[in-house]
Amino acid sequence: MLVHAAALLALVAAPLTAQNSIDTAAISRIKHEGFQRSQVMETASWLTDVYGPRLTNSPIARQAGEWAVAQMKEWGLKDPHLEWFPFGRGWINERAVAHVVAPVPYVVHVFPGAWTPGTNGPVTGEVVIVDLPADASDADYARYRNTLRGKVVLASPLPEVRPMFTPPGRRWTPAQLDSLAAASPPAAAPPRRGGPGGGAAAMARRDQFWVEEGVLAVLVPGAARGNSGSVSNGPTGNRQPDAPPAVPQLAVPSEQYGRMYRQVQKGIPVEIELDVRNRFTDDLQAFNVVAEIPGGDPRLRDEIVMIGAHFDSWHNATGATDNAGSSAVMMEAMRILKASGVPLRRTVRIGLWTGEEQGLIGSREYVAAHFGSDSAPKPAHEKLSVYLNQDNGGGAIRGVWAQGNAEAAAIFREWLPLLDSDSISVRHLTMLNTGSTDHVSFDRAGLPGFQFLQDPMEYSTRTHHSSQDFYERLVPQDMRHNAVAVAVFAYLAANRDARMPRKGAQPVQ
Repeated sequence: MLVHAAALLALVAAPLTAQNSIDTAAISRIKHEGFQRSQVMETASWLTDVYGPRLTNSPIARQAGEWAVAQMKEWGLKDPHLEWFPFGRGWINERAVAHVVAPVPYVVHVFPGAWTPGTNGPVTGEVVIVDLPADASDADYARYRNTLRGKVVLASPLPEVRPMFTPPGRRWTPAQLDSLAAASPPAAAPPRRGGPGGGAAAMARRDQFWVEEGVLAVLVPGAARGNSGSVSNGPTGNRQPDAPPAVPQLAVPSEQYGRMYRQVQKGIPVEIELDVRNRFTDDLQAFNVVAEIPGGDPRLRDEIVMIGAHFDSWHNATGATDNAGSSAVMMEAMRILKASGVPLRRTVRIGLWTGEEQGLIGSREYVAAHFGSDSAPKPAHEKLSVYLNQDNGGGAIRGVWAQGNAEAAAIFREWLPLLDSDSISVRHLTMLNTGSTDHVSFDRAGLPGFQFLQDPMEYSTRTHHSSQDFYERLVPQDMRHNAVAVAVFAYLAANRDARMPRKGAQPVQ
């Protein structure tokens, strides 16, 4: 039977507590466990301090994944395991040392680009500037032909490093949150990061030129964000087994790059000694970490509420705010739900993804394998109620990006006040889309996937893909708050009478 539009509108607008009673005692148990017995910072320390950078399919990432499986098994979660997917070679940097030896000796901080080769022992070469634009012509290349053998190339223009006149760390102000809440979603979905860009062919040609000319190494400047000594992830090489030969590519702080660049511009010979040891591994399978708490309702326990974050990081630091902190939050949320003993009608499952930094590969592979898509669904497609993701640094959760899902937004609006803790309020909901992380894999498959709205803190100014992204950049108060917030959302979703509504869902006829 066709539901009248007015009746449907009234149903959406009606207080949801009338449709699904909320057990406030259970919420209190979750908060007590999460705030009084928190393990989230200890988990984050294991992922960052002990295992360190978790570049996808690196030996360290695998060790960290095995630790996460063992830890969740110790907590009593069901079937914690690694789920494998095809990726490419593993890679790890084991040594990176650089010294300018002339005209004046000084240490240079170098960070090898992922999946680029090493120097095969110490090498010394003259530093030269090579100006090859992205659209370089045959004539541009001809200018440098037979001049670069044994040289170390400065391959990028001199960067501009601007002073930071505003503090690098910030929280959302009430006015900014209100503005996000009032904004309308765009018609088109945000683009997905990752994958080859339009300059891939030009980059391949340039890389081949370096090899043909016998270049020792290529240096590029780190991101000039005002962070003294900070370096973003360097140029990325080819992870596939049939990758063509390449030369070492190294990122250095913009300040040190600038010093060498200006010396060379003045006609002063600069010599640098490099010793970079990078190792490839031949197992081509990467992994996701999966575990769950089974639901207790015979009618609903086959349905799934998922929470998740990406587990991988870049390799210049230990990947704390991107994204060990979020992985620790998700693990802690599962621990809280298990330890507090709150009843769960649906199964709650955690997914910690790798390959996110290379284009959401792990979560895309998982969604394709388990759920399919809205156009080609697998049986479990109808069983997923919701997926909740965190991946915007270590700042406190302040709300939800609703991805244009008005029906889900109405439910979230009822839940948000339950997440308030101490001085942190969680009251804002924006209908805007946000992209570039793993909820997009679910959203594109026609599944309800959402990202939490977090305080920016230092994410875009200091830590994102940066050599400063260490444990110290995490805020313990925010981490505890986030774990409790995720646990409460997962609890509420698991115990609703109905699954979470899907975007653009039609009324039952």
